Amino acid sequence: MNRLKFLREEKGIFQKDVADYLKCSIAIISMYEKEQRVMDVNIAQKLASYFNVSIDYLLGKSDIRNYDEDEEEFRYAYHKEMEGLTDEEIADALRFYKEMKKKMKGT
Repeated sequence: MNRLKFLREEKGIFQKDVADYLKCSIAIISMYEKEQRVMDVNIAQKLASYFNVSIDYLLGKSDIRNYDEDEEEFRYAYHKEMEGLTDEEIADALRFYKEMKKKMKGT
């Protein structure tokens, strides 16, 4: 099932509610849910914020709903380098990143 539709139904809201939030038509929301239309970055950001999930989760690229601040920073900084890595490899890299950040702070 499409994540947008899943999140909408999970929250118990209608396509009209999402359309009103985005100031667009119900038809556009329907096309997003049927994957007949690709979301632009601004729409994905708004929807991720609306449903309180990461953009990666919304787009089906991750099963992690939210990232902590360090992980968000890591994914933003290294998004190109992560292409092709497995979830386990990304998790290892994130652990290393957090350890290095702690060492730099002296904690």
